[in-house]
Amino acid sequence: MSQSATTAKTDMRSFFANRFVQAILLSGLFLQVGIWIRNFAILLYVTDMTNNDPVSVSLISVAEFGPIFLFSFIGGAFADRWRPKLTMVWCDILSAVSVFVVMLTLYYGSWKAIFFATLVSAILSQFSQPSGMKLFKIHVPESQMQLGISMYQSMMAIFMIVGPLMGTYVYFNFGINVAVAIMGVCFLLSAVVLMFLPADPRSEEKDKQRSTHIFAEMGQGFRYVLNNKMLVILGGCFAVAGLAIGLISPLGLFIVTENLGLPKENLQWFMAANGVAMIVGGGLAMGLSKKMSPQAMLTLGMAVSIVTIAVMGITPLLWLALVAQFFSGLVMPAIQIGINTMILGNTEEAFVGRVNGILNPLFMGAMVITMSSAGKLKDLFPLEAIYLASAALFIIGVLIMLPTLKYKPQPLPQKEGQTTH
Repeated sequence: MSQSATTAKTDMRSFFANRFVQAILLSGLFLQVGIWIRNFAILLYVTDMTNNDPVSVSLISVAEFGPIFLFSFIGGAFADRWRPKLTMVWCDILSAVSVFVVMLTLYYGSWKAIFFATLVSAILSQFSQPSGMKLFKIHVPESQMQLGISMYQSMMAIFMIVGPLMGTYVYFNFGINVAVAIMGVCFLLSAVVLMFLPADPRSEEKDKQRSTHIFAEMGQGFRYVLNNKMLVILGGCFAVAGLAIGLISPLGLFIVTENLGLPKENLQWFMAANGVAMIVGGGLAMGLSKKMSPQAMLTLGMAVSIVTIAVMGITPLLWLALVAQFFSGLVMPAIQIGINTMILGNTEEAFVGRVNGILNPLFMGAMVITMSSAGKLKDLFPLEAIYLASAALFIIGVLIMLPTLKYKPQPLPQKEGQTTH
């Protein structure tokens, strides 16, 4: 066995022996089960209760995505103030409590309270998610960070396939009350697992941070991003990618029905191809993470997306559209891993929450802008033109990222209490 293979095997063994990695992956498993059962059971329940009312169904998306705009930066700022492990545990506990309250409400006949479960868990996730990124920064060595993120992304890709099936099965076989109960139990199990994480480090900087005003810390977060060239570039890339994805995400059904001339039910094959590709891509990304910089992975993923989006938009051939969809999903983990690793690798631990809270709304806000106008644009322009416009936006994203390929990351100051393993 070569020395490099031996080193890789040792790194993998030490990675899975990391107590944080074990806990965060098991916690993520419980959360994914709860979230996907929530998403599909609530969707099916609302359509049953409202006779497929589109306004009521759209309110589910509002409850899921609205908190990203309203609470992402606030949650990130508080995540920098609070102890991350404790924050994540309490977020899961409060999510479970809200779910059980909704279950009681459903029992007494008020079905509309189901929106409350989605809204509360979505709000709390804006506090929990940046805390999870901070824990990655604290407990995972720099050399293993991309591997850790790719493992988590692979698990999410698997649930993109099995999650809808799981949520649908639970709802149709056991009903909404059992589905809601499973959600609550999953959140509680996640909280229990997180309690086994290493204790949060205490530092004088944390005490000093809590003595300052929250709005002052928000201002510090914006100045930190603006003074960091890599984060500014990443923010521009986020905005362009959000515009590109939002432009085409509501139009996939029309690719099937108009460009390919198939019944709408065939959309499921495109979703399946995307999900399988993301699982395969997650494995490939894990291998590439040792050989490529995160900015190279992100740039490569966006470059491939230019071709796949353009092909999907113009081809009348089913097999070619499916191949393009597969390759689109194949590079998605590389894009996600590149983004998350770049944020962690270019941000000091004390600012991770705020940086995450600034960049994520850039992507989501840009995506919602084009997503909300995609229907009107389709009335004005051919479907092919809209997909080509999305591909052109990805070209801009690649041009934004190209200068970063020569960038050599400088080691960030290590915070007191950070583990080195």
